[in-house]
Amino acid sequence: MYDYGLSTLEQYSLTVLSTARTRGALLCRCEEGLFILKEFKGTEKKLKKQQELLEGLSAAGCRVDRYLPNKEGNLVSRDRDNIPYTLQFWYEGRECDTRSEEDILRSVRTLAQMHKYMKLPLVQDYMEPSLEDIYQRHNQELRKIRKFIRKKGASCQFEKLYLATVEDYLEKGDMALGLLRDSAYSKLRQDVTENGWICHGEYNQHNVLMIRKETAVTSFEHWGFDVQMADLYRFMRKILEKYNWDVRLGMKMLSAYHKEKSISEDEWQNIHIRFLYPEKYWKLANYYYSHNKAWISEKNTQKLKKLTGQKEAWQNFGAKCLENYPF
Repeated sequence: MYDYGLSTLEQYSLTVLSTARTRGALLCRCEEGLFILKEFKGTEKKLKKQQELLEGLSAAGCRVDRYLPNKEGNLVSRDRDNIPYTLQFWYEGRECDTRSEEDILRSVRTLAQMHKYMKLPLVQDYMEPSLEDIYQRHNQELRKIRKFIRKKGASCQFEKLYLATVEDYLEKGDMALGLLRDSAYSKLRQDVTENGWICHGEYNQHNVLMIRKETAVTSFEHWGFDVQMADLYRFMRKILEKYNWDVRLGMKMLSAYHKEKSISEDEWQNIHIRFLYPEKYWKLANYYYSHNKAWISEKNTQKLKKLTGQKEAWQNFGAKCLENYPF
């Protein structure tokens, strides 16, 4: 019988009071505190570096979901079916509410505070790919999808809308790539190499927990060595899409980060270029191309309509919010 990792708890020096299933995990209330038990799907080599990162953040006063070693000192424990699990410190709190400006700005400040301490000696295996390579590949994929639809003929709303809009978005993609090549991006990458700066990799509202006046950050599994503006950009983009690219809110988010951790002129230029690239457009196109084309998701079509409807606001955001450094 599948025990959801319960049998692994015997391998820890804990007094378990109760357990409850939660999203993809088991919440464990113990005399020693609150923990979360999850099936482990990564590599133990990277996990050890992640634990080193989390312990450093914890020592700096950041609330993070560091791992609890078992009695043998291992971060991974196997249950009776030999399935690997990890046990992490957890927190009683609620996710960041994207409808709350206070929560949004608090999350940005927390990210900036963490970024000061998010560094380790570089491990080349965990260096994130070059943004230049990513943009070049994405632009090629947009052209490939355009060619595919033209050849077979646009037969649904998504394909017709894609062909009607792709030229403009491709132009934006090519422009962003050109600006990136002419920018100080290689200098920023060199700074990452020399100082070991790290990104969370998936910093979003689901991974930020509000605990009264404190904030905890979870789910560092996608961490990697990268220009830290990548984290700030990802969080801001997802929020701003919900707010139709509100310039006022964007400025507040940038200011909140800058007050905690100064954004250099090169970093400012980098995040500006990231906002110029049509990433969400590429994501929708890539989803279409990599899934069953005999049935096109209506949800994906609606997302494309919404995205193209926000194009003017998106372009206006870059021009008004990020043209001049700083603010």
